[in-house]
Amino acid sequence: AAQAIMTTDTYPKQISVEFSIDDKKVRIGGMAKGSGMIHPNMATMLSFITTDINISRELLNNALKKSVDDSYNMISVDGDTSTNDLVLLLANGCGGNTEIKEKNEEYYLFKKALHLVNLFLAQEIVKDGEGAKKFIAVKVSGAASKKDARLLSKSVITSNLVKTAFFGEDANWGRILAAMGYSGANFNPTGVSINFHNGSHSIMLMQEGTPLQFDEELALKILKENEITVELVLKEGTGE
Repeated sequence: AAQAIMTTDTYPKQISVEFSIDDKKVRIGGMAKGSGMIHPNMATMLSFITTDINISRELLNNALKKSVDDSYNMISVDGDTSTNDLVLLLANGCGGNTEIKEKNEEYYLFKKALHLVNLFLAQEIVKDGEGAKKFIAVKVSGAASKKDARLLSKSVITSNLVKTAFFGEDANWGRILAAMGYSGANFNPTGVSINFHNGSHSIMLMQEGTPLQFDEELALKILKENEITVELVLKEGTGE
C-alpha cells in the first residue's frame, strides 16, 4: 500500500511501533507519500495512520492535532502548495486496553508514540523531496513564545537564499539572520546565537548577536553532510 500511493516519491515511507498499555501490546502503523509541492498547511502529501489502541475520539483528535502541528505542518521542500493534503488516523479499539478517556499517563504514552510516527514520516517526505540533496533541521529555543519559535524556524527553512547557501556549502549566517528578521517574530538580534552541527561536529557562528571567527574547514566539513541541524538560541523567553 505504501508503494501504491507513491507519485514522484523515490521510495515508500512507512513505520510501525509497538508499546504496552495495561499490560496489553498496542500498535501504531503509518505510511505517507509526498515529494514535490510540499509546504503544509497545504501540500501534496498524504499520511495514513492506523492503531488498535482503545481511546476516546476526543483524545484521539487532540493527540493527532498537536502532533500534526509539530511535524507535517513544520516541513517544507519547495514552498509550493496543493489542495491534496491529508493526514488520517484510524483507531479500531481492538488493542484490549482499558479505554483512555482522560489525559493520564497512558494518554501521554500514546501521544509520544504517535508523534514519533508522524515526525518520522514528515522527515522522510523532506528527505525524499524532489531535487533535495540535504536535510536541514532548524531548532529554535529561547523565543518569546512557541508561536514566535514556529515563525522563526519556518522563515529560515523556507528561505531560498538560505537553501542556496546550504547547497553551496556556505556558512552564511547573515542569510539566516535576515530570514529571522522578516519572520514576523519579536526578538532582539543582539541576543541571537547561531550554531551548526551534524551529530559529530559542531560550530558556533554567532554568539549573542556577535559574529564569531570560526574554522572555515570545520564549517565546510559540517556543510558537506546530507543532514545538518541549525540551532537558533534567543534570549526572549522559553518558547521553542
